[in-house]
Amino acid sequence: MRKFWGLFVASVAVLVWVQVAFSQPITLRVGVYENPPKILVKDDQISGIFGELLMQIASREGWRIEAVPCNWNQCLSLLQSGDIDLMPDVALSTKRDETFRFHEIPFLHSWSQLYGKSTLKVTTLLDLDNVRIAVLDNSIQESYLADITKNFGLNVTLIPVDSFDAGFQAVVDGRAEAVAANHLYGDIKARDLGLEPTPVMFQPARLFVVATRADLQPVLDKIDEYLSDWQQDPQSPLYETLKKWRANPSAPEPFPWSLVIGLASALLLVIGVSLLLRRRIHERTLELAHSELKLNTILDSVEAYIFIKDRELRYQYANKKVCDYLGTTPQQIIGKTDAAFFDEKTCQHLRENDRRVIEQGLRVSEEEDNATQSGDVRHFLSVKIPLKDTHDQVYALCGISTDITEHIHIKESLNKLEYYDNITGLANRKLLLQNLEHAVTSAARTGYEGALVAIDLTHFTVINETFGHAAGDKLLQEVAQRIRARVDETDTVARLGSDDFLVILEDVSQDADQAVMEVRNWAREILDVLAQPFDLGDIKHTTSASIGITMFSDSQGDAAGLLKNADLAISEAKSQGGGSIRFFNPAMQEAISRRMLIESALRKAVQHQELDVYLQPQVNSRNEVIAGELLLRWTDPDLGTIAPAEFIPIAEASGLIIPIGTWVIEQACRTLRDWQQIDALKSIPLAVNISPRQFRHGGFVAQVEHCLHEAGLPRGLLELEITESMLIDNIEVTVKRMCKLGDLGVRFSLDDFGTGYASLAYLKKLPLQQLKIDQSFVRDMLADANDEIIIKTILGLGENLNFSVIAEGVETEKQLEHLKALGCKKFQGYLFGKPAPIPQWQQRLIENINLVSEN
Repeated sequence: MRKFWGLFVASVAVLVWVQVAFSQPITLRVGVYENPPKILVKDDQISGIFGELLMQIASREGWRIEAVPCNWNQCLSLLQSGDIDLMPDVALSTKRDETFRFHEIPFLHSWSQLYGKSTLKVTTLLDLDNVRIAVLDNSIQESYLADITKNFGLNVTLIPVDSFDAGFQAVVDGRAEAVAANHLYGDIKARDLGLEPTPVMFQPARLFVVATRADLQPVLDKIDEYLSDWQQDPQSPLYETLKKWRANPSAPEPFPWSLVIGLASALLLVIGVSLLLRRRIHERTLELAHSELKLNTILDSVEAYIFIKDRELRYQYANKKVCDYLGTTPQQIIGKTDAAFFDEKTCQHLRENDRRVIEQGLRVSEEEDNATQSGDVRHFLSVKIPLKDTHDQVYALCGISTDITEHIHIKESLNKLEYYDNITGLANRKLLLQNLEHAVTSAARTGYEGALVAIDLTHFTVINETFGHAAGDKLLQEVAQRIRARVDETDTVARLGSDDFLVILEDVSQDADQAVMEVRNWAREILDVLAQPFDLGDIKHTTSASIGITMFSDSQGDAAGLLKNADLAISEAKSQGGGSIRFFNPAMQEAISRRMLIESALRKAVQHQELDVYLQPQVNSRNEVIAGELLLRWTDPDLGTIAPAEFIPIAEASGLIIPIGTWVIEQACRTLRDWQQIDALKSIPLAVNISPRQFRHGGFVAQVEHCLHEAGLPRGLLELEITESMLIDNIEVTVKRMCKLGDLGVRFSLDDFGTGYASLAYLKKLPLQQLKIDQSFVRDMLADANDEIIIKTILGLGENLNFSVIAEGVETEKQLEHLKALGCKKFQGYLFGKPAPIPQWQQRLIENINLVSEN
């Protein structure tokens, strides 16, 4: 038996030796950036609130802590690369929660605050306009201030620094007016540097120790265990550490001689203690009353809502913030339950949480939406802890709540700015893209076809320019309301800018043909609805729209492809005029590919001056050349000859028309200058076509004036041909620019008259000299009596308004004779000569100014 016990004891000893011999203490590399009093390095050891608490846990668990000094960004990089194991003093955010591992119970609750010199007058965020703020680089303070100041439209300069010390020094040196820091560090540092805290506080935060590796999760769990235990014990290292680091050091005081004298006097009074026992009891009672008064004063001065409830959930204490919130007094609230102040839903939720604290001894922390019986709803961040007696029994709970209503509202406002259009309330591009990705994925899963519909209003800019932006915004809101009223809840209506609307139609049909038919019918309904008059206050406005449609199946599940297809479809619809509906088809992609190819080649041609200017003469009734028109031509080495009807619209849309138009005017002025040395040509004017975009360009008038000045031309030799489409785009600005150019000696001709939007009201305002009869009327006048009537009307209009009239597109002798019979006296067309290079026509006209028809 003794042998058995001897073997047993020996085995146990061996096992103990093996465990001791083979178990090594865990070494944890902790990244430390100087941020007192929360974390710092002292004598090569981590210190501060986080440091001392970690060392307390490490000593109990047998861990070895290795301090790794680094600045904030270096610590983050070292943590992500695995060169350190833990990093203290990290606030929880959504982005960080995806990157790092957090324990559950925070070490500290903190907030950020702005500090500055006493001369800085800042009370709210709106006072930060034109203020320079030093912020820790790559911190949540930096991202928060950047977002909120941008959304408030404030001109704030954020100066990144690598430490809080550097930020405070920037304020001292005058490189910044304010610095953002956590209040624990900021209050101490500001006092040391003679700076002051501002009332601007933001970002209440919970602070943790974080890791990245999964094998360190047991370490984080162990931290939670200690924090949970320590929070229940007022004598724990947690409370002792907080008390130590939050103490405010005071300046040294002179030796208290008066106290010595007082003590000597008190010593003499001890002799009469027995006579004053009853008075001491009375004084003790007064002291307790004074202590209670001081405590109440402190609790009533804080911004938090503090209360105590007994086990029956009846209020035993409430500070001033609670009483003000509930509209009552401390005397009226004591002894009552939540049912006396809140609605039933709020009461039920509060009871459930309170019971968890009272019955289970749990600490409960969460955000609450509380509604009073008067209907006032506010949002709180609430923490409730159990109060225990000396026998560790819960006898009450203490609640501390912070009103975060304004924070929630700001968050909701920022969310609205991020995802919704501020004029119509519709989804913006960001939300549209998110919903479109979801819709395409859902369609692939369910087999239901969907569609992306683009809607564009006709001549929307006219509303803004004629009646003002308020009327334009009202029209957009009315359009949005009508579209939204005709979609399902699962569909999305968005505005991407100006008058561009996009609609996602989901779950249309599993049959592709049926889906196309339903979407087409819906689009026709939208056109009908938008054609109804709009009440814009003082005016009634009627508009039309163009609609481009692409089905989900057109892009093989690609949201980006759907957007491109919808853009192609709406462009095709707009080219057909208001009220058109166009579905995407592959030919549109081919057209856009050629368009992009032409635009690229045209850009190169403009840069290398590879365009040509041709001349076509204009004649009178005796076939004498009285003027000429310059026409643009282009032959690309790879693409061959490109018709003006194809490349001019591309130049207009891409903005290349501005440099092209400038170059053509320069060529016209140089030619006219050269002709001043040729007697036969010196009095012949030249006409140049001006695009709407070129005419609206801010520097157009100055550019024409410069060309005229450089060439030194007589008045009346340069003629600009404008189109009727220009007349609907702010007639007042058009007239003003034409008058300025007219004062420089420039003549104006209205091109393609009769095909556009011109009216007598416009014509009377414009400083025109000539009308051009469009070639479509000339071509068909012999076969169509209506065209002949139109020509007669234009000729009569020109005579009555003192405009000369020229017919273009004259190709046959019969057309010429008929136009002469109608009273026309000027002509242009292939009958007299096709467009050709300027030198060719110049030599021919020098030889004979009188042209013989080429038929």
